[in-house]
Amino acid sequence: MADNLQEQLYQQIREGLLAGRFQPGQRLKIRDLAGEWGTSPMPVRAALQRLVAEGALEGEPQRSVRVPPMTRERYQNIFQVRLGLEGLAVELATPNLSAADLATLRDCVARMDVAIEQREVQAYLDANSQFHLHLYGACGNPVLLRSIESLWLQIGPFFNRLFTGADLSLRLNDFHEEAFAAIEAGDAKAARAAMEQDLLYFARYLLSLLDLEQGAR
Repeated sequence: MADNLQEQLYQQIREGLLAGRFQPGQRLKIRDLAGEWGTSPMPVRAALQRLVAEGALEGEPQRSVRVPPMTRERYQNIFQVRLGLEGLAVELATPNLSAADLATLRDCVARMDVAIEQREVQAYLDANSQFHLHLYGACGNPVLLRSIESLWLQIGPFFNRLFTGADLSLRLNDFHEEAFAAIEAGDAKAARAAMEQDLLYFARYLLSLLDLEQGAR
């Protein structure tokens, strides 16, 4: 029972990191989380320690952990690896997608459109992470998929920053729509190119945000 609870807590925090529900630098206190979930500190501590070991969280004194803050260098290092791995995953996944997979991806694109219109940040981030990770899940290479998910655990909290510029929101879904059109057409290379453009476009924007923050400090 304890192992099952620990796994549930681990998956819940992990999904939150992937979907950008936590902020860079946010502290997670074991006792606070245990109280929120109505459990003892032990399974919470074990779940958080797993995520610390995976590099998704950082240990701190006084029995707390935090989401690692984002720096320009850290973002660039993660992005360089993401670009190659995620592009490859899209190309490998495209021929493997079933009709049910296509329906899921189509639904994600539609949900992102609605979220952008209604300015619902978390709804957009949830649909965005599902679109990407569901697509990559069809790549047929578990080593590749684990590597991508590890990077997403580190970068997911920073995706909140996508909505700081009102003008950017108009393009938030363009590359997803282009990628999905290529996927439906069975054009794996075009799908890869569209997804890589998605990553490159937002990397430039997020790096500029980091530059501004660093200058302000």
